[in-house]
Amino acid sequence: MILQTTPIQDLVIINPSVHNDDRGYFFESYSKTKFEDLRIDIDFVQDNQSFSKKGTLRGLHYQNPPFAQTKLVRVLEGEIIDVAVDLRKDSPTYGKSFSILLSAENKKQLLVPQGFAHGFSVISETASVMYKCDQFYNKASEGGIKFDDPSLNIDWGMNLEDAIVSEKDQILPFIENCNSLF
Repeated sequence: MILQTTPIQDLVIINPSVHNDDRGYFFESYSKTKFEDLRIDIDFVQDNQSFSKKGTLRGLHYQNPPFAQTKLVRVLEGEIIDVAVDLRKDSPTYGKSFSILLSAENKKQLLVPQGFAHGFSVISETASVMYKCDQFYNKASEGGIKFDDPSLNIDWGMNLEDAIVSEKDQILPFIENCNSLF
């Protein structure tokens, strides 16, 4: 596994070592030992998986402490634009976003630490997304930021007028009014 940094501290990309042969491929998507070798010591407790059709936009979501979640996101099928927004008020990159193409083909993973909002848009016909979490879901701790917040200026890789967005995500506040406790 190779760790790739991003312009935002603690937000990293994991590139697995893929072993290809005439049968196909094999790779370890997660190994506690290999992550510890990369100085990432996280105890994941829950796996989540979603399936979405093209044009779906999910997010931007987070959970406040003490139920804040670190997420390890990867795509099992299809392609997404994966987005993380730094909500750590004492961070020099507070309010900055980072996006990356995650796909079944490139096998990259994004490690989204606690203190970030997270979301994604589906740019292939369908996509299956899987992510590991280091905390259990807690409804009372959930929060979010509206996907089209003009101060974030996120390129979701699609026309937002055509995006398929849940009612819950459509009414989220902009970052300046969110209830983040980070």
